[in-house]
Amino acid sequence: MATVPAHRRRAYWREALSRTFGAVDMSVAREVNSGTIRTAPLGRLQVTTVDGDPLEARRTPRLIAQGDEEQYVVVKLLSKGDARLEQDSRDVALRQGEVFIYDMARPVRLVLGDRFQTKSLVVPRQVLGLSESDLRHITASPLRDGTALGGLLATCLARLADEAGTYRAHTGESIGRNVVDILTVLADERLGRISTGTPSGDAALLLRIRAFIGRHLEDPGLSPKGIAHAHHISVRYLHKLFEREGTTVSRWIQSRRLEACLRDLGRREDTGLTIAAVARRWGFTSAAHFSRVFRAAYGMSPSEWRRSVIAFPRRTGLPVPPGTEGHQADLDGVIGELLAGSE
Repeated sequence: MATVPAHRRRAYWREALSRTFGAVDMSVAREVNSGTIRTAPLGRLQVTTVDGDPLEARRTPRLIAQGDEEQYVVVKLLSKGDARLEQDSRDVALRQGEVFIYDMARPVRLVLGDRFQTKSLVVPRQVLGLSESDLRHITASPLRDGTALGGLLATCLARLADEAGTYRAHTGESIGRNVVDILTVLADERLGRISTGTPSGDAALLLRIRAFIGRHLEDPGLSPKGIAHAHHISVRYLHKLFEREGTTVSRWIQSRRLEACLRDLGRREDTGLTIAAVARRWGFTSAAHFSRVFRAAYGMSPSEWRRSVIAFPRRTGLPVPPGTEGHQADLDGVIGELLAGSE
């Protein structure tokens, strides 16, 4: 932006935003001095981070009628600043850390105050697969970061935006589609279509349980009994949910903890921590047990893995030990790693 003449910056910024999200009318509280847009494609999806000065953007009926571009739904995390969103007869104030959704196929007004940063997943309406009436139930309705789905979406979006360029194409697209799945669950929940014991209800419940596990990985006392109690189901029913996924609750927890340790042991900034300290950070109470299960999972000891990563750091992707390239840290593993950072 600094290289653009001052008299051209406003038009330049409008054009850049329109190329990213669809044609918009834009006004700014003062002259546009700086702004950046960073995008990464995820198949038909796109993840975007925008930093900029205060602005007001409108998607008007005129622009919608004259546009021939594909219509998009935008899932947006407000990382910095405050905002106001108007769509579908709702006018909501938004604060930092909240996720919100709007549909570019219908009139919308977004006001971003002060300097701001947003992280967005831009989803073609066809990929989302929601009817217009269903979509209206989730637009302009902020997801608080303290809620299960809000915290999950915020974590996924933040990590996607920050690390999208490091994932292999298939992995990044799969994670983006996981966000789409969460939106479908959200719509079902808002419409009252979810109840435990139905296929969609079980899927939503399992999603919440996995998010809960991700938020409590550091707790060495995390157990099936505690998880079941927190979700008002029996331990037997909890095991049944995971059996359908071809795993067990304990195996899922252990896998997520191992992936978190794998990541931390590969970080140069964590080299001052002992291997035992990293293991304790993620809920392992026995260093010997951690070493055994780590070797069983990755074919090398934690110390061997740490030395190999520090000596030969990978340039892209999450750390993957030799011999495990083929499984590409499957989607559940990547999502588990994302969830481990949620609060």
